[in-house]
Amino acid sequence: MTPLPSGPWVLQMRWLELCFMHWAVDPAVLRPQLPAGLTLDTYDGQAYLGVVPFRMAGVRPRGTVDVPGVSAFPELNLRTYVTAGGVPGVWFYSLDAAQPLAVRLARSLFHLPYFDARMQLERRGDVLAYASQRTHRGAPAGQFAAAYRPVGPAFEAERGTLEDFLTRRLALYSADRQGRVYRGHIHHVPWPLQRAEAELRVNTLAEPLGVALEGAPHLLYSRRLDVQAWAIRPVR
Repeated sequence: MTPLPSGPWVLQMRWLELCFMHWAVDPAVLRPQLPAGLTLDTYDGQAYLGVVPFRMAGVRPRGTVDVPGVSAFPELNLRTYVTAGGVPGVWFYSLDAAQPLAVRLARSLFHLPYFDARMQLERRGDVLAYASQRTHRGAPAGQFAAAYRPVGPAFEAERGTLEDFLTRRLALYSADRQGRVYRGHIHHVPWPLQRAEAELRVNTLAEPLGVALEGAPHLLYSRRLDVQAWAIRPVR
């Protein structure tokens, strides 16, 4: 377990039926696209772009209860990995969600690049069929469609492995319109992971970065993770 951040958490949620889909990318492509103050994190000299589809549930501020139609929705993000002041974390290029209120609150309170999207999820046995079409006004186009499922037993990533590098991230980074960088801490138990299989049909999320995500991705699946999040603070 990682020590809890100082101060009270402000938001809790559950991440369900999540698939980590990662592609190795030349670090030189991603470094210029990060704000000042963040350092691209690499593993054996490679940067990684991740596409992560999942379901959110139980999303609610501290001291409140779930609201039907608001507290649960599908989400899809495009991410890479960074550090600031020696603290590893996630940098999001985009986060698509099918809940308009959540999109607007995340954009205003966390300075995260959330976008409205039309999304569909369908379970077929142990297979999750997932489709997303970005609909946010003025945003770059983004489309994704895939089917994925877990294979093999659950495990916890060993320290120093690629799986550990890609998943053990207890901070997120964001930036406001002036380029000021913020850090927000999260807390959860170690990821319960499984290997995964996936069939990707459409994936244009990285095109605005000038990156074509080609070839077979590195795949991991997690059935459920309960998460607490803290308010963001400027990185000094």
